[in-house]
Amino acid sequence: MNKTININLAGIFFHIDEDAYLKLQRYLDAIRRSFTDSQGRDEIIADIEARIAELFSEKIKDERQVIGDKEVDEVITVMGQPEDYRLDEEIFEDEPKASYQKTKNAKQLFRDTTNSYVGGVSSGLGHYLGIEPIWIRLAWILFTIFSSGAFILIYVAFWIFVPEAKTTSDFLAMKGEAVNISNIEKKIKEGLDDVADTVKNVDYQKYSNKVKSSSTTFFDALGDVLLFLLKIFIKFVGVFFIIIAGITLISLFVGLFTLGTFGFMDTPWVEYFEVGSHPEAPLWLISLLTFFAVGIPFFFLFILGLKILIKNLKSIGTPAKLGLLGVWILSLIGLGVLGIRQATLEAYDAEVISQEQPLQITSKDTLTIKMQGNNRYVNYPKHRHDYKIKRDDKGNKVIVVQDIEIYLKPTTKDSIASIVIEKKAEGRSYEEASKRAGELKYAYEVEGTTLFLDGFAITDYANKYRDQEVKVILSLPEGITVFANDNTSGYNNSWKFDDYIAIDGREEKYLHLVNGKFECDECPEKDEWEYKDDDDDDDDDGVNIKINSDDNDFNLKIDEDGVQLNNDPVKVKIDEDGIEIKTEN
Repeated sequence: MNKTININLAGIFFHIDEDAYLKLQRYLDAIRRSFTDSQGRDEIIADIEARIAELFSEKIKDERQVIGDKEVDEVITVMGQPEDYRLDEEIFEDEPKASYQKTKNAKQLFRDTTNSYVGGVSSGLGHYLGIEPIWIRLAWILFTIFSSGAFILIYVAFWIFVPEAKTTSDFLAMKGEAVNISNIEKKIKEGLDDVADTVKNVDYQKYSNKVKSSSTTFFDALGDVLLFLLKIFIKFVGVFFIIIAGITLISLFVGLFTLGTFGFMDTPWVEYFEVGSHPEAPLWLISLLTFFAVGIPFFFLFILGLKILIKNLKSIGTPAKLGLLGVWILSLIGLGVLGIRQATLEAYDAEVISQEQPLQITSKDTLTIKMQGNNRYVNYPKHRHDYKIKRDDKGNKVIVVQDIEIYLKPTTKDSIASIVIEKKAEGRSYEEASKRAGELKYAYEVEGTTLFLDGFAITDYANKYRDQEVKVILSLPEGITVFANDNTSGYNNSWKFDDYIAIDGREEKYLHLVNGKFECDECPEKDEWEYKDDDDDDDDDGVNIKINSDDNDFNLKIDEDGVQLNNDPVKVKIDEDGIEIKTEN
């Protein structure tokens, strides 16, 4: 059983095995002896200890883990032996250069506050990308202007999550230089005296020796190239994540503080949103829930992109992660509840039919139908499947519905025309839909033989818009003449079903109702295809097709006895060449 020792290294506590502790102590003592006469010795030793503490922190997974010989050996391998990095003058002049070869590490992103105007983000990005900080600062200004200030959020995110370069190790990592004893010593000595040229010459010589003594094989080089391309691809993925997440977060942020804040103000378009078919919830609440439900995953995607690019990115902390996760789950639940409410808003249809009213227009009269509007609600009547929000004569908001349809139905029971108003609406329940349909207000007027129909219906603003519509059903006695004004074209029903008849685009024409159909003397003749199922013929149970044209009439009959054209038997052949019809004569 080995003895464990607690040590304080650069302000960080570690549990270390006794043998590993002795090895680490001998290593640090050797380093101190190497810099006995060096200028800035104490600062060099402090930075070296800070770097060793940083390496130990990367290797342990929890606070209770004990550092052993393996971890100490790995740290010594990274930092190097003290005798390999002496820069005394006599070594340069008399002794051969050490065989140690300097390695170039990948750059790490830090905030360089020694060359900053705000937070050091631009200067740090300049070191990381190899670009002068002035161009980075100019890019921030342009992005902020073109994004209406929203790009400041990305700058703030970098300011929060990118650590500041404080120690010598941080500055070396920021520039991509290996954080070992040699570079730490050089960095400190550069700040104490002007030996930059000498150090650069030594570095170039080492790089030259490295190139000359390199024995990298072809496959090793190919592996290095592939590894480099893989790293570039990963970096590209990180940049892609940052761009996509950044744009999404900015858009959500702008939407929240524009669309969401309109819920507190009386703006016209918000009125349409409130009465439309959407969940009965405040607009700001829907915007806020959407912002959290969509924004939180993209926020973590943004953090992931930063972690791909920045190895030493600070974590936002477990409490913050759990808090955001909880908010995201609650937002999803809230949107789910609103979605269920939305699905039930139009679950039921209901119709309210008013009592049939006679029009005192006989079968010998000409019924004229016109649509009318007014200056307050609808100036020019036009059929629409939507609504408007207007003010009534008392200043109250009302919903104006323009979904009005006219249905014509022949009748043989009465000798005068009559009218029925049918109102329809949807709701969460049948009772709610019936109440909403009943509160729809619609009016018409009769002057002589002219029927004036409103081209709109109104309902209170509180009733919301739930697909309200009005159906005007006119029962017409046999022999009556109908003249539909041209402004009724969009309102007239165009389908023939359930004994309803259609004007069929013949507005501004006098139509006579004969045998349940409209006849028009002044209308131009046109070819008609009429499908007829002759139920009155007791001998025929088949199908008759009558073709009317200006010159000839053709009657095609198909029954169990075969096919007949104008009562003559024919043979019909259908194949890939088409249809061939031959008579027996």
